[in-house]
Amino acid sequence: MFTQLRRATPRPLIVACALSLLAAYFAVHFPDVEGASVGSYVSTLLIALPSAVALFLYLGARRATLSLLALSILAYAIEALGVATGFPYGTFYYGDALGPSLAGIVPYLLPLSYAPLVVGAVAAARGTKGTRLRLLHILYSTLLLVWMDAIIDPGAASLGFWVWPEGGAYYGVPLSNYAGWLLSGALATTLLLAAGQWSETPRPGLLDSAIIATSFWTGVAFISDMPAPAVLGALLLAYLLGRRSQLRASK
Repeated sequence: MFTQLRRATPRPLIVACALSLLAAYFAVHFPDVEGASVGSYVSTLLIALPSAVALFLYLGARRATLSLLALSILAYAIEALGVATGFPYGTFYYGDALGPSLAGIVPYLLPLSYAPLVVGAVAAARGTKGTRLRLLHILYSTLLLVWMDAIIDPGAASLGFWVWPEGGAYYGVPLSNYAGWLLSGALATTLLLAAGQWSETPRPGLLDSAIIATSFWTGVAFISDMPAPAVLGALLLAYLLGRRSQLRASK
C-alpha cells in the first residue's frame, strides 16, 4: 500500500511534505530566530498555493474567487466572535507568533491557513460512499476538519499561535474547541459548496495544501512529544494521500 501511494503521489508533493517536516523542526526548536515571522508568512502562502491554483482550475476564476472570499469573511467573523465572546470554541486569544491582526483581534494570515483545510476536506469527502447527498457530504467534510484540528491545535498552542488561558483536557486545549469546530466546519463547508457549486469529480490537487499542512503539524506534534496528535496526523496523512490517489484514478 505504501509503495502504491508513493507511486501515485507526485514528486513535488513528496518534496513539499518533506520540507514541511523540516520546517516543523525549525518552528519547534528555533521559534525566535531572526526572520521567523517573515518565514511564517512565506510558508503559509506556499502551503496554501497548490489548492488555490487547483480551485481556480476546478471552479473557474469567478466561482473560485467567490469561494475564497466567502471563506475568508466567515473565518474572520467567527474567529473574532470567538475571541470576543468565547463562543463557539471557548476562551482563547491569538498570540504574537502569527503576526499583525485585523483590528487587533484576528491575524491577517488566518484565511490563508484555514481556507485550504476546508477545500481539502470537501474534496476528500466528495465522491465517497453516501456523500452524493449534500447533507452527508457536509457532515463528512466537517468531521474531517475536526480531525485536522485535533492535530493542529495542540501544536499551534505550544508554538504560541493561540493561547487557551484556562487550559484544557487535550494537551491544554478544551474539548469545547472541537464542538466549536463542528459548528464552524459545517458552516464553512456549506458555504464553500454553495459558492462553488461543486458538481464534477474534484481535482486531486485540491487536497495538496491540506496534505502539506498535515505533514507540518504532524511533525510539530512528533517533535513536541505529543503522541496522540502525531498518530492522528500520520493516519490522516495516509487517508488524504489515499483519497488523492483515488481521485487521480477517477479523472
